[in-house]
Amino acid sequence: MEKLAGKVMLLWGGRKALLTLGAGAVGALALAPFDIFATMFVAFTLLVWIMDGTASEPDAGWFSRIWPAFLTGWLFGFGYFAAGLWWLGNALLEDGAEFAWAIPLASLGLPFVLAVFYGLATVVARLLWSNGPGRITALALGFGLAEWLRSFVLTGFPWNAIGYAAMPVPLLMQPAHILGIAGMNILAVFVFSVPALLGTRRGAVPGLLLAALLIVADLGYGFWMLGKAPDADAKEVSVRIVQPMSGLESDISDAERAALFEDLIKLGGMPPKSGDRPPQLIVWPETSIPFILSQNQSAFTRIDEMLGDGQVLVAGAVRAEDSAPGTPHRYYNSVYAFGSDGEIIGAADKVHLVPFGEYLPFEDFLKNIGLETIAANASGGYSAATRHTVLTLPGIGSVYPLICYEAIFPTEIDEEGETAADVLLNVTNDTWFGYTPGPYQHFQAARITAVEVGKPMIRAADSGISAIIDPQGRIISGAGLQTKGVVDATLRFGSVATWSKSARNINFWLLCVISLIAASFSRFSFVSDYN
Repeated sequence: MEKLAGKVMLLWGGRKALLTLGAGAVGALALAPFDIFATMFVAFTLLVWIMDGTASEPDAGWFSRIWPAFLTGWLFGFGYFAAGLWWLGNALLEDGAEFAWAIPLASLGLPFVLAVFYGLATVVARLLWSNGPGRITALALGFGLAEWLRSFVLTGFPWNAIGYAAMPVPLLMQPAHILGIAGMNILAVFVFSVPALLGTRRGAVPGLLLAALLIVADLGYGFWMLGKAPDADAKEVSVRIVQPMSGLESDISDAERAALFEDLIKLGGMPPKSGDRPPQLIVWPETSIPFILSQNQSAFTRIDEMLGDGQVLVAGAVRAEDSAPGTPHRYYNSVYAFGSDGEIIGAADKVHLVPFGEYLPFEDFLKNIGLETIAANASGGYSAATRHTVLTLPGIGSVYPLICYEAIFPTEIDEEGETAADVLLNVTNDTWFGYTPGPYQHFQAARITAVEVGKPMIRAADSGISAIIDPQGRIISGAGLQTKGVVDATLRFGSVATWSKSARNINFWLLCVISLIAASFSRFSFVSDYN
């Protein structure tokens, strides 16, 4: 490998740029639905060697000295995000061709911006770079900090964080409830980068041994967690998820809306299979009710007729809120809970809205140039709730609603006090993404969120992937992508004892400090040939 490493280090110009782009793109194959996580070893090994050959003039100014490193990380990130997020353009065509002009912005513009974070990652790494194994630690630190920033800067978009690639199956997911996805990002980059040491030999033995120890610890902890007996005293609830394949059409007739609603009623009211318990909890996906409930009182009657004694329905819907005379209504992306008499017993509104999808950043300016939200309504977009609301369902327990991509923000889930809940409830409509990697990536992130917070999850998606997931990320029952029907299963509401959110944050920063110390020690212990 030394010969190959030497060739990579000596590349320059266009060939070097293409290899860096290609390395990032190859790494994206480790994401769902492909889950070829071995490609990340190739991607980060090449990135380390490319960084080894990335030099700057020692007498140049500060910006000129860091620019080559930034460009390397940016090219790697652009390849990774373009290959992993190309499907975003599909969302602009699902509801007609009105937004087709914006496909390049979604498929290439967003990767262009997200790649900046990886450029910052390689700048941090470069400042601590050395000949020794510490450069691997420096790269892990840089990417860990970059992914942490990506989780909240500009409202956050942690989709396809590197750590997800290291957790394709429940066996490998379990440390997430100790370290969170933030901590897993650091360890994943370290392990993925270690083979690069074989190409330069220096520090290869301790680096490989540490990586092997981390892998064995991950596997061992996973076996232990998955082998634990479930809580025998935990409440068992029979659940039905309705996956209606109702689509996204907004400009449809009242008769078509009525037909969609009746389809939901039919699926929700289907008798259980012979020998199965009737569902206590029925779940419809995000915005599945195709009209404003306050404008269709007959809907309550139909829900009452569908529900039996003791049954509860939780359904996604658009909620309209009255406003001052002469001003438009405020609209919320919400879920309603209905008791067995068809009356509303609870509601929760979405807190974390999708930029450009559900609201316009810099709204006044962008509307003046003709832009609007993709999921537009009568007022143009949605309003955000100020906090998450837990739904307490009679005879069932408490559920924590996560609407759409709120499920990929585990650090925003309140796990203690009044907002603690028995189960996570994720309702979504991934029809926007069609038959692409998007729904698979969304589903994988939601599963890992369930593991991180140690709660079971009920996930209802209009066109898939719907599933009932236990606290260890195992699928109890589910429905695949682009299928219509129901998912019936019994869910045990017991949680897994996890580290608290604050403890996971402390563990993340502890890993950052350890990485910084190791990288600094290596830098001062080895004379760098590249500075």
